[in-house]
Amino acid sequence: MGTLDQAVETQLKNIEAKTGKNRQELTAILLASGLTRHSELREYGMSQLGLGHGDANALVHFALKSDGSRDAESRGLSEDAVLDEIYSGPKASLRPIHEQLMAVILTYGEFEQLPKKGYVSLRRKKQFAMIGPATNTRVEVGLNIKSLPENERLIAQPAGSMCNYKVKLSSTTEIDDNLFDWLKQAFESAG
Repeated sequence: MGTLDQAVETQLKNIEAKTGKNRQELTAILLASGLTRHSELREYGMSQLGLGHGDANALVHFALKSDGSRDAESRGLSEDAVLDEIYSGPKASLRPIHEQLMAVILTYGEFEQLPKKGYVSLRRKKQFAMIGPATNTRVEVGLNIKSLPENERLIAQPAGSMCNYKVKLSSTTEIDDNLFDWLKQAFESAG
């Protein structure tokens, strides 16, 4: 079991101790609420079970099997297989960009990787980045950080978007120290 998996397991045990209910009972309570959106279920866990934001968030991920590992597991896929789906067909040539980015991001500390349909969300207490193919020839890195110095590579996103900035990459040669600095700042601000 990896360090992040151990941390999640410890957090779930603490939630059970705080509430006096096991995971299955807590899952049943959340699902019986009739709510379906993650944010609504998280708020429900906070108001009805007395959980803090982080614990309620972890419980909802557990209940919905929505973190990357459990989603892949529920579909019988390894995390590598999920990446194979994202970077398939004409997008397969973009996977080295993803792998080069992740090799450095993994050195920053603990976080979770949540594979979605067409990208991977990187989260600590909140999402700090998204990486995925935007087209057959380009990967986009979404950054969640309030303000970064102006740079022609940083594309500011409208308020309410999933990310504050995007950076477009067509090859591994476009990966540089500036991008890693921005990623590190986003990582640190999410924790």
